[in-house]
Amino acid sequence: MNNQNKVLAHLQKYIVTYLFVALSVLFIIISGMDMNYVASQLLLRLNRNAFIVLALIIPIIAGMGINFAITIGAMAAQIGLLLTISWGVTGVPGILLAAAITLPLASLFGFLIGKLLNKMKGQETIGSLILGYFANGAYQLLFLFIFGSIIPLSSKVTIVGASGVQNTLNLTGEVGLYKAIDSIASIPFMMALQLFVAVMVTVSMIQYKQKKMPLDRMVTILCGSVAVMAVFQITPVADIFNGNHGWEIKLPLVTWILIIGLCLFNSTIMKTRLGQKFRAVGQSQTVANASGINVNRTRIIAIMISTVLAGWGQIIFMQSDGIGTFQTYAAHEQVGLYAGAAILVGGASIDRATNYHALIGALLFHSLFITAQTAASKIFGDSAVGEYFRAFLSYGVIALALVMYAWRSAKQKKAAQTDLVLAARMAKQ
Repeated sequence: MNNQNKVLAHLQKYIVTYLFVALSVLFIIISGMDMNYVASQLLLRLNRNAFIVLALIIPIIAGMGINFAITIGAMAAQIGLLLTISWGVTGVPGILLAAAITLPLASLFGFLIGKLLNKMKGQETIGSLILGYFANGAYQLLFLFIFGSIIPLSSKVTIVGASGVQNTLNLTGEVGLYKAIDSIASIPFMMALQLFVAVMVTVSMIQYKQKKMPLDRMVTILCGSVAVMAVFQITPVADIFNGNHGWEIKLPLVTWILIIGLCLFNSTIMKTRLGQKFRAVGQSQTVANASGINVNRTRIIAIMISTVLAGWGQIIFMQSDGIGTFQTYAAHEQVGLYAGAAILVGGASIDRATNYHALIGALLFHSLFITAQTAASKIFGDSAVGEYFRAFLSYGVIALALVMYAWRSAKQKKAAQTDLVLAARMAKQ
């Protein structure tokens, strides 16, 4: 019975993840799409979206829910990209300049967001969503009227004979920002997987030898690594990634170094004093305040870090393979929604998230994006249904996560009240 309860609790916790796994497999089968194409598109989307999804983790741990205000970090990045294009800085220097401009802007925006969310404790998720919509109005005003008139810009980006910025800016050609990071170096997927597994095994063995990792965890990593490599040695699977069905799948090396670097940052910062403050505030603001932690300041720092990281993630997204253009007035609008939905699909909740949740969620969420349109076309005879299904999934997953969080909180509160009543009865006896 105890094991059965554990299984039910596990299924309850990860019901959304398992649902998406089932839907992903079903849609791939129904769509009949070539697996080499699906795998290449899925990894392409991971390349450009993983960094942004990982930017959501710290505020969740700090008890601030899904930070939909990362949309504002994306806006800061787009201001940096606009100025970079206007000044004619190309290639990697242009990307670095855009990132440098994003840092102070996103930090300022994050500070203001944190100050506002401190006035909305308990409603941060909804508050950050509304803030994103409000900031979008200010962003439109900036790009339509202020840039090009009050703030002069190059004719490369402004509308000739009028104020405001062009609706679409090209990142290819002489602009030189398209794939500026992705094209530095790339390696075959299978080689990247082998390197990653080798590093994981080596690090786990070193940590075990230094007594920083328990034996059971090291054994789990070793067994998992062997299982992964065995799966990718199966001929049909190996053919998909080796390009025997079309083209060889490659990973942009520098982009994935940045993604893995952010994973390490998220893990490392939680071991620092600041990270312990994030956890303490996330678990109980009352206890954290009684322990001498400045709760409001800690929450602001969490949002500032998330906003800056989201801005840098938007730069990675914009320069990535498959984009090539900069939709100045719309590129940021769905950033928070899709990133929030992705991390929830991976098994995260409003108050708990890890790197694994972010990466698995991005993988599952975008697998449906790739196959939904073709699958809907075959089922209903109309590919437009796939577009509606994507929007339904995005909003539906977020709504389900909020409902489950509220239900779980109410259940825990009721259980706590029951324990207090029982304790009071025992005290009377």
